[in-house]
Amino acid sequence: MKSPRSLPVETAPAVEAENFTSAEPAVARLIELYEQATGFLIDRFAAVLKTGRAEARFRAFYPEIRITTTVFDLPDTRLSFGHVPGPGTYATTVTRPDLFRNYLEQQIELLLENHGVPVSIGQSATPIPLHFAVAGHEEITLAQHVELGFSLRDLFDVPDLAVTNDAIVNGEGVRNPDGSTPLAPFTAQRIDYSLARLAHYTATIPEHFQNHVLFTNYQFYVDEFEAYARRALADPDSGYTAFVAPGNALITDPHSPVPPMTRLPQMPAYHLKRPRGQGVTLVNIGVGPSNAKTATDHIAVLRPHAWMMVGHCAGLRNSQSLGDFVLAHAYLREDNVLNEDLPVWVPIPALAEIQIALQEAVAEVTQLEGYELKRIMRTGTVATIDNRNWELRDQSGPVHRLSQSRAIALDMESATIAANGFRFRVPYGTLLCVSDKPLHGELKLPGMASEFYRTQVARHLRIGIRAMERLREMPLHRIHSRKLRSFSETAFL
Repeated sequence: MKSPRSLPVETAPAVEAENFTSAEPAVARLIELYEQATGFLIDRFAAVLKTGRAEARFRAFYPEIRITTTVFDLPDTRLSFGHVPGPGTYATTVTRPDLFRNYLEQQIELLLENHGVPVSIGQSATPIPLHFAVAGHEEITLAQHVELGFSLRDLFDVPDLAVTNDAIVNGEGVRNPDGSTPLAPFTAQRIDYSLARLAHYTATIPEHFQNHVLFTNYQFYVDEFEAYARRALADPDSGYTAFVAPGNALITDPHSPVPPMTRLPQMPAYHLKRPRGQGVTLVNIGVGPSNAKTATDHIAVLRPHAWMMVGHCAGLRNSQSLGDFVLAHAYLREDNVLNEDLPVWVPIPALAEIQIALQEAVAEVTQLEGYELKRIMRTGTVATIDNRNWELRDQSGPVHRLSQSRAIALDMESATIAANGFRFRVPYGTLLCVSDKPLHGELKLPGMASEFYRTQVARHLRIGIRAMERLREMPLHRIHSRKLRSFSETAFL
């Protein structure tokens, strides 16, 4: 084979951009262009594997959405998304339009309604890395090229971390290479990167993720989630259609066994599915803010309607009892994993829609209301720390800070999940359950834990699911708060 430097570049056939005044055909065109581009790369890779040589380098491009406005439109000011801030050209690259069909149709329809100009669907100038083009094609293994003795980057584009970042959502005022303004919070390469990471960390493909995501930090919640899912599948009126476990094990019969995995992934995900992604996903992120950030960094590209933390915490007040609930109204961030992306001086506000859904769900499940509800639930500040054994440090510093902040609970994940929800414009909330009280001599010991888990986990999880079901009944534009939007935002949610 000739030196790669001397090979000509063969590109997928060029296509002319088309204007659309309806969302559905616009997304259909995006799907067509994406399949053409990835098909070109897959065909060329297969040919190289078969012949062991190539006479060219190969390149195909992501499709894109583009819109140009020339006047200041004044859409409904109650909307937090679905419109551009002013005259100009806005564009975004698109990947996996089949996976994001519902999302894209919704976002494009809002643009058309709010601005009255067509959207342009065409070919971008951003190459598709071969690694992402073959995603989902299990019959293709990129490692096959090793036997041929050449590097993939010699013949195909590969992922470029220089353009795979969170500059848009971090509000760094970036522009697209052609001078247009970003239309969406993530570029196609950034999304592709996270889709690949999701499959790796959770052992389920992105297609199974639902719009409402619960995070937990204990396996006990997973066991109860599966039991709840089986009951839901047995109820023909529940609306739930399938349960998916790691390894993409899908069951629709409530009595079917779930094939066990030899080795669970780092953050296994479980999905109770409804049509159009309106079910609930549970991710066991384990312990620590690093896992919490990793999971939310990648799930954010799926643009979930809401995510919540339902896990255990240390109760910091003597008036609390094991099993009491904590509804976070504020967060003290000592997790130290988001400092460069979101400084600690940025306030993380409570979102009224989420808080109401959680409080009403607690009242519904516990059958307590008003003043009586205060017996088992407190609202206040949740502190998140990056040291699991913080109790072993000199208590004067940590305890004083916790007291000054008026914190009522401490864990290692909640503030991270809330802060990343704020950063990624994903509505967030936290409902924790007190599992120990280290400042008051009630440590988490094996015997106490067993009793606590048996009596409290099922109720706590039901509350989280019921809160998500309440949110599912609300229009998305009501769930998505304007509190999450900065001075100049992308039109796409």
